Amino acid sequence: MKIQGKMFIWLSVFILVMAIVYGVWSKEPAGTTALFLAFGLAIMIGYYLAFTARRVDAGAQDNKEADVADDAGEVGFFSPHSWQPLALGIGGSFAFLGVIFGWWLLYFSLPIILIGLWGWVFEYYRGENQNQ
Repeated sequence: MKIQGKMFIWLSVFILVMAIVYGVWSKEPAGTTALFLAFGLAIMIGYYLAFTARRVDAGAQDNKEADVADDAGEVGFFSPHSWQPLALGIGGSFAFLGVIFGWWLLYFSLPIILIGLWGWVFEYYRGENQNQ
């Protein structure tokens, strides 16, 4: 994780320099603001990865002599059959369409988003997958 943290920190430095150069030359506020926000996002990710890398064991990507097989193994648990992202995607689509066509669409999107979020959070607390 040290490598990824350094990559994001260097990326954020590059984005900051480009935001300053773009802001001075173009005097255009929307693009300059977007670049400064991109800098903020990159520095947050880089700081998190660098901060976490000090607390976990060194991974295979941190060893220059490592092989591809050294990074094999369990990555984590990913739900293979969840329908909740579909509900969240549909609800989010309606919410963004509400911004375009009318705020009244948010009344239809909010229940779909809440049902999808509720189902996603409590997916493994009930039913056939209760003990996973």
